[in-house]
Amino acid sequence: MTLTRTDVPSETEGLRALAARLALLPLRIFLGVTFVYAGLDKLTDSAFLSATGSGSIGEIMSGVRDTSAIPALVDLSLKAPVGFAVAIAIGELLVGLGVLAGLLTRLAAVGGALISLSLWLTVSWAVTPYYYGNDLIYMMAWTPLILAGAPYLSLDSVIRSRRSLRTA
Repeated sequence: MTLTRTDVPSETEGLRALAARLALLPLRIFLGVTFVYAGLDKLTDSAFLSATGSGSIGEIMSGVRDTSAIPALVDLSLKAPVGFAVAIAIGELLVGLGVLAGLLTRLAAVGGALISLSLWLTVSWAVTPYYYGNDLIYMMAWTPLILAGAPYLSLDSVIRSRRSLRTA
């Protein structure tokens, strides 16, 4: 079989359409895996889940208190540092699992952006130049998923298609 000039653009267009459909999948996988890993890492680190001591959430938050953008937020975390650490870890885990599965993706992405925003305003606020701090980058990386959700290869798309079959 020989290809004619008209065959090539249609194949190219098909590949472009597929690439456009799957464009957010690498971002979903990266953010999902990263947040699941971060949550599990925190939950399994006994030093981190302590109010005091080397590597503890208490030590980390005390260390960034005076350089954070919102010291009151750090003070709030220091009232119950272990509870704060567990809440952040569980939040990261749920956000990561939601984004990986594509379940309530927009809501999970908003959660991820809020976690990243809070970490940027507290832990990495004083990092200079600003682009060395990863929390701001993570916050911005959530934006496409907030806007678009997970329209393909997701539980959201399965639920959406089942709803449309019921109403048809």
